[in-house]
Amino acid sequence: MSGAPRRRAGDSLAGFRRGAGDGEASTGRIPQGLLRAARKSGQLDLSGRELTEVPLHVWRINLDTPEEAYENLSFGAADRWWEQTDITKLNLSSNKLTWLSEDMRLLPALTVLDVHDNQLTCLPSAIGSLENLQKLNVSHNKLKDIPEELTQLKHLRSLFLEHNELSHLADEFGQLVNLEELDVSNNHIASLPVSFASLTRLVHLNLSCNLLRSLPAEISAMKNLRQLNCTKNYLETIPPELASMASLEQLYLRRNKLHYLPNLPSCRLLKELHVGENQIEVLTTEHLRHLNSLCVLELRDNKLKSLPDEITLLHGLERLDLSNNDISRLPFKLGNLPQLKFLALEGNPLRTIRRDILQKGTQEILKYLRSKIQDGDEISSSGELPVTAMTLPSQSKINLHAISALRTLDYSEKQATVIPEDVFNAVGNNPVTTVNFSRNCLTEIPKRIVELKESVCDINFGFNKLSSVSLELCMLHRLTHLDFRNNFLTSLPDEMETLASLQVINLAFNRFKVFPDVLSHIPTLETILLANNQVGSLDPLQIKKMDRLVTLDIQNNDLLQVPPELGNCINLRALLLEGNPFRTPRAAILAKGTSAVLEYLRSRIPT
Repeated sequence: MSGAPRRRAGDSLAGFRRGAGDGEASTGRIPQGLLRAARKSGQLDLSGRELTEVPLHVWRINLDTPEEAYENLSFGAADRWWEQTDITKLNLSSNKLTWLSEDMRLLPALTVLDVHDNQLTCLPSAIGSLENLQKLNVSHNKLKDIPEELTQLKHLRSLFLEHNELSHLADEFGQLVNLEELDVSNNHIASLPVSFASLTRLVHLNLSCNLLRSLPAEISAMKNLRQLNCTKNYLETIPPELASMASLEQLYLRRNKLHYLPNLPSCRLLKELHVGENQIEVLTTEHLRHLNSLCVLELRDNKLKSLPDEITLLHGLERLDLSNNDISRLPFKLGNLPQLKFLALEGNPLRTIRRDILQKGTQEILKYLRSKIQDGDEISSSGELPVTAMTLPSQSKINLHAISALRTLDYSEKQATVIPEDVFNAVGNNPVTTVNFSRNCLTEIPKRIVELKESVCDINFGFNKLSSVSLELCMLHRLTHLDFRNNFLTSLPDEMETLASLQVINLAFNRFKVFPDVLSHIPTLETILLANNQVGSLDPLQIKKMDRLVTLDIQNNDLLQVPPELGNCINLRALLLEGNPFRTPRAAILAKGTSAVLEYLRSRIPT
C-alpha cells in the first residue's frame, strides 16, 4: 500500500501486529473478532466503514496465520484457526475506495464480490483470476471502462454495472455465457456489441438511462429473457426480431422516441408492457391481438387519440394507464374487462364522461361505461358532439352545446396563437366551470380569462408555449384544478397564493430549476405534479407546510440528494422520485413505495 513501510521478507503477520504500517487507519476499523468470524463462516462484511483502501491482510486472510495464534491461548474445537473456511463472500460496499489492489487474486474462492457505492475509476486485471465468481456488483462507482479480464469469468451469473460512466461494452462481453442478470443502466452507452447474441441465458437485462438509438437484431437470441428494460434512451424503432422472444414477461420502453408500438406476435407470456412518454399516435388491433397474458399496459404521455375496441380482448388486464393523451372517447365495452382494477385517464380531453365520475375512481368509471352499453348510446367516431341548431355559422369551431349543457369552454387542438374574441363572447351568461385551451400555440394567457372568475374551477393550458403566468389567472379564486404541463415555465408569480381553493396543479414538462416557493403558501394543495423539469433540490420545510399534500411527483428532475427530513411529511401518500441522479434512497427502496421511502428517510435524520 502507498505510504506503508517495507515489510521483512516472509513476515506474514506484518498486517496484523499493532503499529504495522499497512493501512493503519483502515485496520482500526476492522475488529479482529470480525475477521475471526469470517474465517469460520467464509463471509466478510466490511460495508459502510469509510475505508479508503482495503488493508492487505483482508486479501491475505486465508494465507496468513492470525495474530491470536501467537498469543498464549488455548484453542477450543470452535476456535481452531487452522480449520478456517475460505472466504467466498466479500462485501466492501458504501466505503470511499478509489482503487482495488491486484492482491484480490489471493481470494480465488470468492463467489460474491460487492464493491458498489464507492469511488472506483477502474478495476484491477486480477479480477479475471477470480474464476469461481458468480456475482459481481460494482454499481454506483466512476468506472469509464471494464477490463478485458472481467470477460473471462465464465461462471459469472449476476453483473451489476449501473450508475457508472461507461461509454461502451467490449466485443468480448459475449464471452460471459452464463450471465443470467445484467444491469448496465445509467451509463453513457450508445450501442451494444453484436456478441450480445451469445448471452443466451440472460433472464434480466437492464439497459435503461443510456444513449441507445437502436437495439441489435441479435438481441432476439436471448431466448430465456423474461425482463427487458430500455427506459429513457433514444429508441425510435424496435427490431422486429424482438417479437420472437417467447419468454419475455416484462418489457419497459418508457421515455424513448417511439411512434408506434412493436408487434409482438410470439410474446404470448408478456404480462407488463410499459411504453409511456413516447410519441405513439395509433394503437391498432394488430398491436393487441396476441397479448393474451397482458396484466399491465402503460401508455401515459403519448399522442393517442382513440383506443381500438379490441382492447376489450385483453381479459387479464389489471392496470391500464392512458394519462395525458388526446383521447376524447373510450370504447364502452372497456367496462366489461373482468380483471381491470386501475384505470388512469387524467389529462385526456374526454367528452363523454363527466369529471365527477372520473374523480370517483376506476370502478365507477367502468360501471358508467357498462351502463352506456345497455343504453345503446352512440357518438361519432371522431368523438365530436353533433353540431346542433345552437351552433352559429360564425362560431363553427365553438361548441355552444358544451358551454350551455356541460359548462365547458373547449377551444383545444386549434394550433391557435391567441384565443379569438368570439370564444369568450360565446360564453355569455353561462356559468362555465371547465376551460380547455390545451394543445395550441399560446404564448400568453388571454386577459379575458378573468371574466370567468365567478364560476371556473378547472383550467387546462397544457401543451402550449407559455413562459409566464399572468396576474389575471391569479384572480380566479374558485380554481381547484390547473394544468400547465408541457410549456416553457420557469417560475410562478407570488400572487398565485390567492388561489385559495387550488387542489391540483400540473407543472410537468416545463423548465423549473427550483421548486416554486409560492406553492407552499397555498394550503389547499393536495397534488403537485412537477415531473420532467430541472429541479435540483427540495426544502422539506416547504413541503411540511402543506399539510393537505398527498401526492408529490418530482420524477426525472436533477435532485442530487433527497433530504432525510422529507420523511417527516407523513401526509404524503404518493412521493414519486424515480429518474433523479441521487444515490440514496436506492431503487430497491423506491420500488417498495412511498411508506417505505418515508420510513427510510426518517431513519437517516441526524440525531
